[in-house]
Amino acid sequence: MCQAPEHGQHGQDGRGRRSRNWPGPYPWTPGRLLGVALIRFYQLTLSGFVGNGCRHIPTCSEYGYEAIARHGLWSGGWMTLFRVARCGPGGSMGHDPVPVSLSAYQRWWLPWRYWRH
Repeated sequence: MCQAPEHGQHGQDGRGRRSRNWPGPYPWTPGRLLGVALIRFYQLTLSGFVGNGCRHIPTCSEYGYEAIARHGLWSGGWMTLFRVARCGPGGSMGHDPVPVSLSAYQRWWLPWRYWRH
């Protein structure tokens, strides 16, 4: 069997750290910290009762954590809101990763453009 670590299993210092959230570096701004703290609170408390049937990979809370960590509270929050809306009945399913960078088409004053990335 292969003993290769999975995504998010080891931190940057090499110690074993298991987390289902994005382990990459991001600026610790107050908005990002608040956003990821709210998502983490949801994951630890309500996710077991409410979020048992996500249709996407990564799950909506993992997507929200990574989107806010990468793109900030405003952009990542809108991306998360639209992702949760796509997860409902009649919505999409399958692999839907967070974009590494935002396109020039997506501007902060036009949040509806975050619907599809």
